[in-house]
Amino acid sequence: MIQHYTSRGENPESCKRSRRKYGDKVDCHNIPDKYLCKSSIEDEIQTDVYQCTLLHKEFAQALNVVILVKTNLKTNVRSHVILFSSDLNLSSEKIIDYYKLRFQIEFNFRDAKQFWGLEDFMNLGQTAVTNAANLAFFMVNISHHLLADFRTLNPGSGIIDLKTYYRGFRYVNEVLKMLPEIPEPILLNQIFAKLTSLGRIHKVSTSVEPS
Repeated sequence: MIQHYTSRGENPESCKRSRRKYGDKVDCHNIPDKYLCKSSIEDEIQTDVYQCTLLHKEFAQALNVVILVKTNLKTNVRSHVILFSSDLNLSSEKIIDYYKLRFQIEFNFRDAKQFWGLEDFMNLGQTAVTNAANLAFFMVNISHHLLADFRTLNPGSGIIDLKTYYRGFRYVNEVLKMLPEIPEPILLNQIFAKLTSLGRIHKVSTSVEPS
């Protein structure tokens, strides 16, 4: 990671060279106190959180960098973690929280692609693409909410089980609209149990087992 220095644009008609843009590499164990945001001690481990705007030759824009330095107060052994974002307005707490959620974010992208069409939509316009992506992630959120309730009676169920259940539920409702009379409740429960279990991965768990 490189320190950020103010640079002056080079004039092609002048022989004067521009001032340095990149400085020395940052020493993560000797960061100036003015960049210290927070310091805490837990179980004899001191954690110092530093935040600053830095430049790196691999990135065109400045980076919002958060450095966590952990020191074992018994052995004086130090370790550090570097986090960064292109959003210069994020606080150190936000950046740390986002990195903690990185695996959940990856899982959400996986579900959006695998189950809710994020990988398959063919829109080209900016608004259409935005709407399709937002709809895919909206379905990720609502399916997780529905799945939490669904698992109370169907432990271990996943998104495919949930989609199968609701698809079967819709099929039954559409068929019932074509019948002259609604079947008896016991038969109706058996029909729902049977059709909503077709295609499921995990065993169905309902009050009426399909025959």
